[in-house]
Amino acid sequence: MKIFLIAGARPNFMKIAPIARAFDNHADLDYKIVHTGQHYDRNMSDIFFEELGIRKPDHHLGAGGGSHAQQTARIMTGFEETCLADRPDLVIVVGDVNSTQPWPAPLWPKR
Repeated sequence: MKIFLIAGARPNFMKIAPIARAFDNHADLDYKIVHTGQHYDRNMSDIFFEELGIRKPDHHLGAGGGSHAQQTARIMTGFEETCLADRPDLVIVVGDVNSTQPWPAPLWPKR
C-alpha cells in the first residue's frame, strides 16, 4: 500500500511527526511525505523536520508565497501531477491551513 502523508505548514509538521514515526516502524508500509511548500523557509519548515526527526519530503510541491487562491492553486495542480505520477492508494491530510484545505475526491482512477 502506498500512502501519501501531506504537510505544508508548521502546524502540519508537528502533526505528521508521530504518524511518520509509527510508519517507520512498519516495513510493509510504503509512505511518502508530500510537502506542499506553503511554509518554505528554514525557520518555518526545515527546522521542524530536523528537530522532530521527520525524514526529508519525498515530494515538494513548491507552493511558495502569494494569496490564498494562488497558493491553493499551486498546491492542487502540483498534487495532481504528483498523484498521476506516483499513484497513492491512500492520502492522509492533517490540519486546517492552505496546504490542507483543497483536497477533493480522488483525481485519478483506481488501479
